[in-house]
Amino acid sequence: MTLEILRSDQISNGIQTEVSALYDQLDSNIKQLQLRELLATDDNLVFVICKVDDKVAGIASMAIYKVISGHKGMVEDVVVDQEYRGRGIGRKLMEKLLDEAQNRNLDEVLLFSAHYRTPAITLYKSLGFRLKDSGLYRLVFN
Repeated sequence: MTLEILRSDQISNGIQTEVSALYDQLDSNIKQLQLRELLATDDNLVFVICKVDDKVAGIASMAIYKVISGHKGMVEDVVVDQEYRGRGIGRKLMEKLLDEAQNRNLDEVLLFSAHYRTPAITLYKSLGFRLKDSGLYRLVFN
C-alpha cells in the first residue's frame, strides 16, 4: 500500500479513469471535474491517492482556503473502493490529509458526513473530529 499526494504532472488517463470509477461508488449522480482541472494550481487542493498493487484503492481531498477566522481545510470525497474497505485505508488517507494540514499551518480542518455513514463518522471521531453545532445550507447552481 502506498499513499501519495497527487500532482498535476502525475495524472494519466489510467489514473483519471480509476479515480472516476472510485468516485462513482460514493455518488454516481454528481458530475465530476477532471483531475487536471482540479490540480491546475496545486496550492488550494490536496488530493491523496492510495494504491494497492498499482490500483487506486482510495482517494481523499482537502480544499484549502483563507477567511477572516483563519486558514482552513475542508475534507471532501473520502472514498475507499468496496473491495478494499476494512483495511485501514480510510484512516491512512485521513492521516495523510491531517499531516498536510499541519505542514501548512492550518488553524482548523472541517468535514461534512451524512448521518447514515456510521463507519466514516466513527473514523472521524477517532481522529479527534467533533460535531459542530451548526446547520449546513445549500444552494445548487445548475
